[in-house]
Amino acid sequence: MSKTADTPDSDTDDDTAAERLAVRKRAMDLLARREHACTELAGKLKKRGHASDDIDAVLADLTAEDLLSDARYAEALVASRASRGTGPVRIRAELQAAGVSEADIRAALDAAEVDWLDVAEAARRKRFGADIADDYPSRAKQMRFLQRRGFDMDQIAAVCGN
Repeated sequence: MSKTADTPDSDTDDDTAAERLAVRKRAMDLLARREHACTELAGKLKKRGHASDDIDAVLADLTAEDLLSDARYAEALVASRASRGTGPVRIRAELQAAGVSEADIRAALDAAEVDWLDVAEAARRKRFGADIADDYPSRAKQMRFLQRRGFDMDQIAAVCGN
């Protein structure tokens, strides 16, 4: 009789363990492709129909095992975006949208060995050529471009010769 009383609990435990294993496998598959922010990974797993409790437990385990790290994600994103000519303002906004803490964002931007003026100048040159515009409309166009790319006004002014 006690055996039948234990059966539903053990089935529930087995189901929970199997579901968490499936969530972990899916999370590891996603992490194998690239770094993810914790909230970003949780959203992807939730879209695939996994339960929030299972997702939270698996993400806590992955974080404890240092397989999931918002700081590492932030560093990877800063390096990637800077190499593509994106400025720190836009990178900061992307990291905030991904749910990365302000401390991790600040640490990643500070640790990046990026000369933002060089990145801004390279982006401007790639788009508009070597010459800085003489007339106001052309210069304003270049400045708006750099602003959309995520550079602050000090960086833009230094690159555009103001």
